[in-house]
Amino acid sequence: MNAKYIFAKSIYAKCTPHENKSSYKTLSSSSVLSLQLSLSLSLSLSLHHDSKDLSFPLSSLSSSSHNNHLLLSQLLSSFSKKKPNKWAHNSHGRSGVVFQPFEELRQDLNLVPSVPDQSLARQKFAGDCEAAINEQINVEYNISYIYHAMYAYFDRDNIALRGLAHFFKESSYEERDHAQKFMEYQNKRGGRVKLQSILMPSSEFDHPEKGDALYAMELALSLEKVTNQKLINLRNVAEQSNDIQMVDFVDSNFLAEQVESIKKISEYVAQLRRVGKGHGVWHFDQMLLHEGDGAA
Repeated sequence: MNAKYIFAKSIYAKCTPHENKSSYKTLSSSSVLSLQLSLSLSLSLSLHHDSKDLSFPLSSLSSSSHNNHLLLSQLLSSFSKKKPNKWAHNSHGRSGVVFQPFEELRQDLNLVPSVPDQSLARQKFAGDCEAAINEQINVEYNISYIYHAMYAYFDRDNIALRGLAHFFKESSYEERDHAQKFMEYQNKRGGRVKLQSILMPSSEFDHPEKGDALYAMELALSLEKVTNQKLINLRNVAEQSNDIQMVDFVDSNFLAEQVESIKKISEYVAQLRRVGKGHGVWHFDQMLLHEGDGAA
């Protein structure tokens, strides 16, 4: 209970009529002065900031018992009124953010499916994004398959370009790893992975004019550019669906790396064009082989 209210009530009791008596108790001048000082001190020490709520000055107390009774009644009434809390009915609170946990939880419960074959984790994941990811998985696996065929070609005993074989083998693993990442992300978002058929790649990469090394490297550059364009298309699908999580996933895991791959293979193509089809191809192959050993 309010401390001021308790104090005022005790003072009020001194000025109320006695039981079975019609007269009011009277206060002497010294009692009035003492009462004024007591009230002033109490209000100043305990709840000084609310003293402006008083509707009469304390100096109004006098030796007239009837007047004191009326004045203290007014004092008691003013103390008993609760001052409204300016934040109590403000649903925005101090921060301006409305949070109603039970209401929001009740709405979110409707988002949890009860059908056993539906994902429980899926949220804000559009069907277009799910289909685009499955298409990208197929792209990554197809390119990995082509790179693996290139590895098998340069690893032949009558070709014996071990540096190129190692390079395309690692490229195949990298594209397959990309497919794996997309599969994991698909499951993480509550989608369904649907693997599609993979086309059979060519097994021969010799070219009458360019030679096998330059021809294979130009093909690799084309494949990296195709992959980059497919990733950009995938990102656009996510952006159109307002899926910022998927946009961040594609940006942070693939696009920057793809630009680096295009730059590196472009340099390889330029170098192979300089050395031609002869002895320079062997030196280029040795360079790739030592780069592979250094990376390992």
